[in-house]
Amino acid sequence: MNTYPLPQDKEMTLIEHLSELRSRLLKSLVALAVCTLLCWGFIDSIIGFLTAPASNLYYMRPAEAFFIYLKVALAAGVLLASPLLFFQLWAFLVPAFNSREKSALLPFVICSVLLFWLGIGFSYYFVFPQGLSFFTSFAGERVAPMLSIESYLDFFLMLVLPFGFIFNLPMALIVLASMGLVGSQQLQKGRRYMILAAFILAGVITPTPDVVTQTLLAVPMIVLYEGSRLFIRYLLRK
Repeated sequence: MNTYPLPQDKEMTLIEHLSELRSRLLKSLVALAVCTLLCWGFIDSIIGFLTAPASNLYYMRPAEAFFIYLKVALAAGVLLASPLLFFQLWAFLVPAFNSREKSALLPFVICSVLLFWLGIGFSYYFVFPQGLSFFTSFAGERVAPMLSIESYLDFFLMLVLPFGFIFNLPMALIVLASMGLVGSQQLQKGRRYMILAAFILAGVITPTPDVVTQTLLAVPMIVLYEGSRLFIRYLLRK
């Protein structure tokens, strides 16, 4: 027996879809605003944690520190609000599922959140240190790195946050399969292109020209893709 509300099985009109979309967007924005405010209360600790790998940071413009603090609070708010944000996203897409698949909404949300956090953790511990080390390795006797807090944290967010969404590739493929847009056979045929795309994406995202690091980034994407294909084939039977 479901313990959370699910949309009815009847077909919704365009107006009803738009109304539901507006409602879920408003709920998502409220959740994000509340979580951002909560993170703002701990912004000094968050900034201290994020800037620990750097030695000294500076800000060049009077308002630079304030706006980068606001940006970090917003990013931390996304991380904190991610369970509610993913719930609103997948609950909106649930009407495209059948009755059996609708019952999996809550586990679906939990898996999305875990994959999102896993992707961020993976990037934080493996990608970001490599990138920072590479770009600061050009220092010499006459050239010394003088990082601003804006450039440092922008670089951090650019590398870390996207991986949360990249690691949700299985959930996106499962949704597409549930809607009948893709199947396991199509995914199997596209495997070679996915492998090529994974290495290209790893080469673009990775700031270091290190084959080992790029391979470490590409392999998780390939594993997630292959795991999704097997899930769709043997459990969804599509």
